[in-house]
Amino acid sequence: MSEVEGIGPHALPGLREKVERIIEEARRQGASASEVSVSMEQGLSTTVRQGEVETVEFNRDQGFGITLYVGQSKGTASTTGSGDDAIRETVAAALAIAKHASEDEFAGLADAALMARELPDLDLYHPWAITPEQAIEQALSCESAAFEVDQRIRNADGTSLNTHQGCRAYGNSNGFIGGYSSSRHSLSCVMIAESDGQMQRDYFYDVNRIGEALLDPQTIGRRAAERAVRRLGARPIPTCDVPVLFASELATGLFGHFIAAISGGNLYRKSSYLEDALGQTLFPEWLSLDERPHIPRALGSAGYDGDGLATYAKPFVENGRLLSYVLSTYSGRKLGMPSTANAGGVHNLHVSHGEEDQAALIRRMGRGLLVTELMGQGLNLVTGDYSRGAGGYWVENGEIQFPVQEVTIAGNLRDMFRQIVAVGCDIETRSNVRTGSVLIERMMVAGK
Repeated sequence: MSEVEGIGPHALPGLREKVERIIEEARRQGASASEVSVSMEQGLSTTVRQGEVETVEFNRDQGFGITLYVGQSKGTASTTGSGDDAIRETVAAALAIAKHASEDEFAGLADAALMARELPDLDLYHPWAITPEQAIEQALSCESAAFEVDQRIRNADGTSLNTHQGCRAYGNSNGFIGGYSSSRHSLSCVMIAESDGQMQRDYFYDVNRIGEALLDPQTIGRRAAERAVRRLGARPIPTCDVPVLFASELATGLFGHFIAAISGGNLYRKSSYLEDALGQTLFPEWLSLDERPHIPRALGSAGYDGDGLATYAKPFVENGRLLSYVLSTYSGRKLGMPSTANAGGVHNLHVSHGEEDQAALIRRMGRGLLVTELMGQGLNLVTGDYSRGAGGYWVENGEIQFPVQEVTIAGNLRDMFRQIVAVGCDIETRSNVRTGSVLIERMMVAGK
């Protein structure tokens, strides 16, 4: 899908014009303030299994989200139609909702003086000129390479190639209108190994703004198969209290839980165990967490947040101490604090790390559990209690001994974060959270 065929920077002036037109229509109908988001997206997805094509899907969508204010009352409506009649009707619907909604003293647009003025070019748009036939060929090549790894690879659970491109614009009646184009491409492979009556499933994938920069299909297939074979012979272990090492792709979730706990919405609802935690030491003194929203081509990069405020680099945790919550304009007002330009979330959270890779952390751990799979949603954000089904590998004398399954790991996030021993240099870049593997001093592992 090239830019000529698809959606790219050339479409942004038209989107901005539509935003301006909707804002003017809202003003004409009597809204005291308004904000509008517009998106146009298209993508190609194909999945193969056992050498056969299961799905080939092409999608092209557009949508308009319109939020209007009548004083301190708010109404929201959406439409996929771009014609004048559809816009007028949607504005009228949002206005009717606002007129019937309760007043909220904290509702409203961000201050005009705080709106983003200059937006950086973050190089997020790289359309991939790949045809459906070429996508199928890559997926089949990926799966074929997986089957060639080991005779114990008996089945496939789907190999998928996805390519997506789109553009978005946001504007409000305080004078801000911004927009950007972006792309995202991925290839994933899930394989099943079987031996001695046991079946194990594992996967591997890659994702990138640039399709040609993905790992080659054969490498992805081989890694998926190798991971599945490595899981054969997995068994439970006796219940124990031992160090736990989270592989980097799972450690992203740990810090995602932390960001949720310091996010304004959970704080003003009093549904976070970190309420009133500003200034507290929550991590070891050597650990810091900071946001880096302007990394070129990164998956989480953005020039402005959902309120139209300019994003900027900043620490949330420095030397183990919580310096800042994650706030939008609304949640900031509810808490009596300024926005941190994080309406819509954090952009590229960077976790400080050492120079040891995962293998070095395994040696340092000595005896314990390397976690490579998590199941279930056992987190209570109000208390910080954490309990998840897990799989991985048992480690003795600094070396992996055998695969583990059917265990539960448990702890409390406050204790877990304080007991982080090390963060590895094997940084996960396929996520909005950039962290290496995380070694925690002790957790309860419940087995047989």
